[in-house]
Amino acid sequence: MVKHLMIAFLVFIATNTLLAQTHRKETILISTPYGDMKIKLFKETPLHSNNFVKLVKQGFYDSLLFHRVINNFMIQGGDYDSKYANDTAALGYGDVGYWIPAEFNKKLYHKKGMLAAAREDDEVTPAKESSGSQFYIVMGKKQDSAALRRAEIRVNKNLVQKINYNVAFSGKSQALKDYYIRLDKENKTDSLKIVRQRLIDPASIAEYERTPHFTYTPEQRKVYSTLGGTPHLDMNYTIFGEVIEGLDVIDKIADVKTDKNDRPKENVRMKISVIKE
Repeated sequence: MVKHLMIAFLVFIATNTLLAQTHRKETILISTPYGDMKIKLFKETPLHSNNFVKLVKQGFYDSLLFHRVINNFMIQGGDYDSKYANDTAALGYGDVGYWIPAEFNKKLYHKKGMLAAAREDDEVTPAKESSGSQFYIVMGKKQDSAALRRAEIRVNKNLVQKINYNVAFSGKSQALKDYYIRLDKENKTDSLKIVRQRLIDPASIAEYERTPHFTYTPEQRKVYSTLGGTPHLDMNYTIFGEVIEGLDVIDKIADVKTDKNDRPKENVRMKISVIKE
């Protein structure tokens, strides 16, 4: 019995080692009027991490604003135009003139405190390339199993669409086929696009469960349900670091009063430095 327990323990350790992200040697300090946050960057995202360190060492972020703040969601900065912007300027358009290829990794998920790269929407960046300078830090909120299920389906949307098509047009579900045909005849293309990415038919659900697909680990589910985060962003925006000290600062910044564009009414400036190499 002891032998078997030891084998099981070693398998558990090996599995979790594979799923655990790894930190780079640098420690990044983000100083704000509401306190300091210490950041560690991930080895799994070298393009983003190297770019961030480069900009930090150049002093690029010094005196920039957290220009977009949404409570229970995230705080965003990195727009160079915010450095000298007047109090009514619309911000979020400034960048460094290049994008960074996406670096998605199943180990990295949007728990509270994660540092991730902002980007344009899918119409502009279908390959989901990141802004060269703008970033956000996740606040989020606690998530239940239904929210995580929806997030998993979104990550697996291409697989879901294939399964739905196969189920509808291979004779496995006449009801789903009729539904698709009706929406098409009524020219409800937007509705049809949405429905194709959902699991609503019993045959589709059964096929989905039988097919290998992205799922959250038990540990990730536990963190989302206790610490919180924003799972609907997973595998859609590149995460490249995390707050290791100062999570409370996120809450303080997220609680400030904002205007209709989510810009804080009182400027929240940042200074970012590398304090350990």
